[in-house]
Amino acid sequence: MSLNSFKDNQKWLLLSFICKDALKPAWYRVFTAIRAGCAMQVMLCRWFYNQYVMKRTAFISGLVFILGLTLSAQDNANKLEGSWSGNMKTAAGELQLVIHFAMTEADTVKASMDSPDQGVKGIPCGRVTLDDDTLMVDIPMVRGSFRGGFTNDSIITGRWTQLGREYDLSLKKGAKPIVYSRPQEPMPPYPYREEEVTFMNTVENFSLAGTLTLPQGEGPFPAVVLITGSGQQDRDETIFMHKPFKVLADHLTRNGIAVLRYDDRGVGGSKGRLTEATTMSFADDAEAAVNYLMQRAEIDKKKIGLAGHSEGGLIAPIVASRNANIAFVISLAGPGVTGYDAIIQQNIDFFTVSEMPQEDLETQLHMLRNLFTIVMDSKDQRTAAKRAMEWYNGELDTMGLAPEERAQRMTDFTQGLIQTNNAWWKYFLSADPALYWSNVQCPVLALNGEKDFQVNHKQNLPAIKNAVRRGGNRKVKTVALPGLNHLFQNAGTGLTTEYPKIEETFSPAAMDLITKWIRKTVKSGKRQ
Repeated sequence: MSLNSFKDNQKWLLLSFICKDALKPAWYRVFTAIRAGCAMQVMLCRWFYNQYVMKRTAFISGLVFILGLTLSAQDNANKLEGSWSGNMKTAAGELQLVIHFAMTEADTVKASMDSPDQGVKGIPCGRVTLDDDTLMVDIPMVRGSFRGGFTNDSIITGRWTQLGREYDLSLKKGAKPIVYSRPQEPMPPYPYREEEVTFMNTVENFSLAGTLTLPQGEGPFPAVVLITGSGQQDRDETIFMHKPFKVLADHLTRNGIAVLRYDDRGVGGSKGRLTEATTMSFADDAEAAVNYLMQRAEIDKKKIGLAGHSEGGLIAPIVASRNANIAFVISLAGPGVTGYDAIIQQNIDFFTVSEMPQEDLETQLHMLRNLFTIVMDSKDQRTAAKRAMEWYNGELDTMGLAPEERAQRMTDFTQGLIQTNNAWWKYFLSADPALYWSNVQCPVLALNGEKDFQVNHKQNLPAIKNAVRRGGNRKVKTVALPGLNHLFQNAGTGLTTEYPKIEETFSPAAMDLITKWIRKTVKSGKRQ
């Protein structure tokens, strides 16, 4: 549900979450990081996890934001211009940071920051000052700053500060461009046809844009629609310079299966509004893609299926439960339980592997459960905001905190409330995938990586199988794939911090499994 994302290609990472988030208001886009590919990215309460991780590991994350920067001294500005990099030691290991300084035509300085180890580029900086060889750079979107002095013309020695924690950081001039190796990404010429297409969502009357890949020959071909995870994502489900949907589409099409992948509404070539959109809205988009394929002569109308990643794994059964034309459904790390249960479990898994003290874990879970319950049960956003603030103020009253600490905690809580108090979250938290899976009568394949920390395979795969069978459908296969993470990469720990460091985009074994299952399923020519 992918918490990939979070969407469009400036995704901001919340240290160990990624999901297709996005939705509506500008503030919600904060959730755009881990979605992509991370499907289930799906919410998984990135913000709360981020708060904890940043306090423990100085995790860097950022949103795209354009700010004008100023510098006091022209001479020093000339000395500063260029790229500077350094490694910062944190509780989670070394973290590389790169800060780029550039003069503008207005003789001001623009700065941006990269966090290569987290796959994040172009985090905008705020004010830059340089007085008497003392450099100060603010990065407001991550609530961080760097303060240092020139040891010489090529080294700046200083401290990184974020959320009350400080870390030694020395920057050296001459950072090399960040280059990521993505050997699986297909490059033209392709041994198949590729067509840019548009189709209409007739429910809301806007167009969606995508790419249709067709095997060589006349057809008609079996086809699959790829559905991204949470957050605004492009047709390739781009995340950390990986393009998992492009890689998967290439593999499927080379094996005789047509593939339609499309930009999420409001992304790339797709129109449509995110305001008040929910998972059900995205289901309408996916169904529009199916309807488009039904009109193509090259496509076998009786062999059109859906493959959804993360949140896409919830969208797919919604569509299949109401559209009898769907020939098969593939869930790629999709949920089998409510968003509420999935996110709570996700946080337990992440916090446990992060070795969070049990007391701190219980505190976080207590906050999450109460906030989520308030958002779900309130009749509107205004009521939810009022109830949540009243509840948390009451919680703070029992803690005996100093005024400064109380104010900081209230600020952090308010940020989390703003991000979750909207239509998308309200629906996602309460939506029960079992209601849709139990009405899916076509063959189902549900896959999860055993090292998926975003969508727990032990929690979700059995839930999917049981729900499908309750509806009388016995054609359901679930597989937990050893060694794979949420993005279906062969992983070490499975944590999201590994995503950008892994060269593999999509496990070949997983793609082979998907391909063989589709070919076997459509060969029978039977739809239950």
